[in-house]
Amino acid sequence: MPEEKKIVDEDWKKHIQQEREKEPKKGGKHPPIPPPSFILFISGLATQTLITLGQFENPITKKTEKNLDQARYTIDTLSMIKEKTEGNLTEEERKYLEDVLYDLRMSYISSTE
Repeated sequence: MPEEKKIVDEDWKKHIQQEREKEPKKGGKHPPIPPPSFILFISGLATQTLITLGQFENPITKKTEKNLDQARYTIDTLSMIKEKTEGNLTEEERKYLEDVLYDLRMSYISSTE
């Protein structure tokens, strides 16, 4: 019985190399993305709230705008997260969330005066 000749497609190696070249290099244009964490998640929501309180420029519109309804909604969302995660957070996470909520509530009050 004659031996079958196997055909190996070598194009995949070129494709992989091209994809690697497209990826940002370390120290390149974009910093590496940190692993997800509870504190980073809460920090993102807090930043959104500060943007809607007019304390930071909106990165999309490049304007400083107040949207107190949206700020209140995000603060209420953080409060709900605090209630739903009670007893399941590390001490550091619990303290961070409490501090963020306090600071955002005080900023909200200052923004409404």
